[in-house]
Amino acid sequence: MANITICGSIAFFKEMQKTKEQLESMGHTVKIPPSQVKGKDGNLISVAEFYQIRKSSEAQGENTDWIWQLKTEAMRAHFEKIVSSDTILVLNIEKNNINGYVGSNTFLEAGLAFHLNKKIYLLNQIPEQQCREEILGMHPIVINGDLSKIN
Repeated sequence: MANITICGSIAFFKEMQKTKEQLESMGHTVKIPPSQVKGKDGNLISVAEFYQIRKSSEAQGENTDWIWQLKTEAMRAHFEKIVSSDTILVLNIEKNNINGYVGSNTFLEAGLAFHLNKKIYLLNQIPEQQCREEILGMHPIVINGDLSKIN
């Protein structure tokens, strides 16, 4: 069985949790981002709330230093999960009217996995995005939603 890190937009966190449970029931070890992070006041907030704060604070122009520090820490922590895994599964679900969406951060994570010679699985087809050629160059295994294809 594989040691898998799930990558994808934090907007897909519920799908990450569900996929983690499915993969674990198949015998895999699975890592996902944490469900909670420290907010501005140090109290825990859900990652969904943090995602909304990140998106809204840009528009409101408030002091965002704490947000980007937390984002930095989250990125580094997830990179470490990738380093310690056999493979990654990219949950490339429709977002922003793009089928198989791969966001910038997820693309960075896939690039790290590629550099480390990890297997890269995509849940859905490679998206029609600017990074399509680079994703093709990483030779991901597209599983079309079939988690049993991960080994």
